[in-house]
Amino acid sequence: MKFAALCLLSISAASAGTKKIKLLKRSDEEMVLAHLKRERDALMTFYESSPVMEKRYLRKELQGAESEVIKDYANAQYYAVVEVGSPPQSFQVIFDTGSSNLWVPKVGCTHCGNPFFGKKHKYDHGKSSSYAEDGGDFEIRYGSGSVSGFFSQDSVTLAEDLVIEGQRFAEVTDAGGLGMAYSFGKFDGIFGLGFSSISIDNTPTVFENAIKQNVVDQPVFSFYLGDNGPGELTFGGYDSSKFEGDLTFVKLSAATYWQIQLDGVSVGDEFTADGDMTAIVDSGTSLMVGPKTQVSKLASVLGAKRNVVGEYTLDCSLVDDLPDLTIQIGGKDYVIPGKDVIIQAQGTCLLAFMGMDFPGGGPSWILGDVFMRSYYTVFNYIDETVGFAKSKRNA
Repeated sequence: MKFAALCLLSISAASAGTKKIKLLKRSDEEMVLAHLKRERDALMTFYESSPVMEKRYLRKELQGAESEVIKDYANAQYYAVVEVGSPPQSFQVIFDTGSSNLWVPKVGCTHCGNPFFGKKHKYDHGKSSSYAEDGGDFEIRYGSGSVSGFFSQDSVTLAEDLVIEGQRFAEVTDAGGLGMAYSFGKFDGIFGLGFSSISIDNTPTVFENAIKQNVVDQPVFSFYLGDNGPGELTFGGYDSSKFEGDLTFVKLSAATYWQIQLDGVSVGDEFTADGDMTAIVDSGTSLMVGPKTQVSKLASVLGAKRNVVGEYTLDCSLVDDLPDLTIQIGGKDYVIPGKDVIIQAQGTCLLAFMGMDFPGGGPSWILGDVFMRSYYTVFNYIDETVGFAKSKRNA
C-alpha cells in the first residue's frame, strides 16, 4: 500500500541533541577524470569479458553470505568526519544509507593506501581508553575481492559531541576488495546508515544505538547535498532552511536498505520505464542506477552513447536543451532538470545513470546523490519512512 503524508513532526535543527556534520564533496572534475581512466583501462583490457568490466565499476549485489554488500564506492562523492575512541581518533568516512556497518582501517592494515597517495587514517585501539575487545570476524565481499578484519567496541563521536558508547564496529586489516576506488579515494572507512537487518553479524548500527542511548532528539537523520559545494548531514532532526515547502513522507517497502516503491520514471512522452519499480534511496552512490534495458532507452532519448564500461556520455552542446526527468513516488512527481543528470568537466559530459541488473530480491533502481541533490531527504528510523522536499540551491 502506498503511503504519503505531509510532515507533522516539529523537529528543530537548533534543538538539543540535533547536530550537523559538514559533508565534503568530491569535485565533478575528479568524477569525470575517474570515468575517463576507467574507459581507458577498459580499452586496454578489452579482451576481458565486457559483463565483468561493467560489474567492476559500480555496485553489484552478490549472492551468498550475509557479509556481502552491493557497492564498491568507485562513484562515491560525499564524505565527512567521524571520531572513534578516547581520546577521539578522526576518520573521513562515507555516510552510506545503502549499508549498515561502521568500519575503519586499523594500524597495520594492508591495501589501505600508501604514503604517496590515498594515505589513510588508521585506528589504534591501544591508544583508546574506551576500547573493548570483541574478536568476532568481519568480512564484506565485493566484486573484486573482500574487505576483512575483526569487530571491536569503542565510543563513536558524531558532530564533535554526540557520543555513542560501546559501539561495535570493524577494524579492517585488509581493504584489497575495494581496489583502486579505495586506494585513490578520499575516505578512510564506511559509516552505514541502513538497518541492522542487513548489518554484518546483526550488529546494531551506530544510529540505532544513538536512539537507544538518547543521544539524539528524534530517530531522524537528514541529508542536504550541496550543488558543487559542501553538503550537510543532520542527526536528530532536519533543517527547514535547506528546503522549500513541506516534506512528503513515504513508507518503506522494506526496512533493510531504505527501500521504497516508485510509481514511475519518465522523460516527457518519449520514455516511460516499465518492469519492477523497487528502489533504494542511497547516499553512497553518486549516480542513478536502473535496469540495463531501461537505462539504455533513457540514454537514447537523451542522446547519450554507451562505452565499454557501461557508462554513457553525450555531446556537451546538448546539455542545456535536455528534457526533464520525472520520478513519481507516492503519487507525487519529483522533477529533475535534464542538465542536473549530467556531470560535466574537462570537456566531457557524463550521464549520471548506470545500467545494472541485480539478482532477484535486490532493488531495480537506486536513487543516488543526483536525486538527493535536488531533494532534501529525511530518514525516519522508527517510523520506517523517508521524506522529500525540494532543496534550496546552495542554502
